[in-house]
Amino acid sequence: MGSLGIVVVIGFVLAIVAVVIVIGMYNALVKARAHVRESWSNVDTELQRRHDLIPNLVSTVKGYASHEKDLLERVVALREKAESLRPGDATGEQMAVESELGSVLGQLSVRLEAYPDLKASDNFKQLQTELAHTEDRVQQALRYYNANVRVYNVKIESVPTNIIAGMFNFELAEHFELKDEAARDAPKVAF
Repeated sequence: MGSLGIVVVIGFVLAIVAVVIVIGMYNALVKARAHVRESWSNVDTELQRRHDLIPNLVSTVKGYASHEKDLLERVVALREKAESLRPGDATGEQMAVESELGSVLGQLSVRLEAYPDLKASDNFKQLQTELAHTEDRVQQALRYYNANVRVYNVKIESVPTNIIAGMFNFELAEHFELKDEAARDAPKVAF
């Protein structure tokens, strides 16, 4: 085998190595994107759980706090808007609506502290406990989602996977961030 044959073999080996590296980076991007989608599905499930609790909470509160009508109507309207935006990928609009819904639920919880008869209701206590538990689950799912988004986005923006991401149209995922500082706190539940 002459020097030309050696050059061809080396070129062939380098080409195979390059293809294997490209396939590995592509698969890593696909896996990271799948984790983002899976974790968003978990967030969506927890948001649905919260949405399902709201009608029960609203109907329980209506009998005790009829003059909180405006706030209750706002909760219902935001819940309906949030429901219309799911399921699907995370969007800025959905994140804004969910943040506002969390904030309004927190406001509702604070206002309802002034109703001793309502606070004594077993149904209300159970709903408040379930809502607080659900808010914790939503926050946990959001942390997991945002961690996966971070890993995925770092892969897309890092050399050399950014080249592969650009070639195959991988797009950055959006973090779920609370826009309202008050919404960062889970609703307070006191009995």
